[in-house]
Amino acid sequence: MAAHPNQAQIQRRFIKLAEVKTLTTLSTSEIYRRIAAGTFPAQVPLGPKSVAWLEAEVLAWCDSLIAQREVA
Repeated sequence: MAAHPNQAQIQRRFIKLAEVKTLTTLSTSEIYRRIAAGTFPAQVPLGPKSVAWLEAEVLAWCDSLIAQREVA
């Protein structure tokens, strides 16, 4: 079965909390506060005791902050 053309173009990469913190410079508690507030991408459950984030979503969040700065 062939992959959908859009799926073939999308690179999906799961990243763990340590990398999310590195990319955003936010603390663990601040990341979870923003998830609860709906202002940060939610994690994806990988198993009963494991979560990760989609790298593209975290980078898009970073880009949105940069865009807000450029508009202001």
